[in-house]
Amino acid sequence: MSETPVPSPCIGQCKLDDAQTCTGCRRTLDEIRLWSAATDAEKTIVWQRLLALPLINKQCQRCGSEFSCGSGGQNGGCWCMDFPPVLSPSGSPGDCFCPECLAQVIRERGQS
Repeated sequence: MSETPVPSPCIGQCKLDDAQTCTGCRRTLDEIRLWSAATDAEKTIVWQRLLALPLINKQCQRCGSEFSCGSGGQNGGCWCMDFPPVLSPSGSPGDCFCPECLAQVIRERGQS
């Protein structure tokens, strides 16, 4: 029986900051470039580094409320990883929704 593969931390909000780190998933350029060839052990090490980073406070692009990004998920990652990946970076003017608005967007799109 095969194990579940380690999921990518990519949230589809790809933009590099001055340090060449993605502002969406917070991986380095090398971590992004090598992800598809990495072993599950190597991917787990990346996840451990990401989960140890401090939380990010964001503002919901829909309702304007502030929320924390980076924890609260059922499997230890960000709470948004518990939702289906439904956002399109090209059609999205901001970068995140709060938990309530993300749930509403998913319901509106019929993807619950």
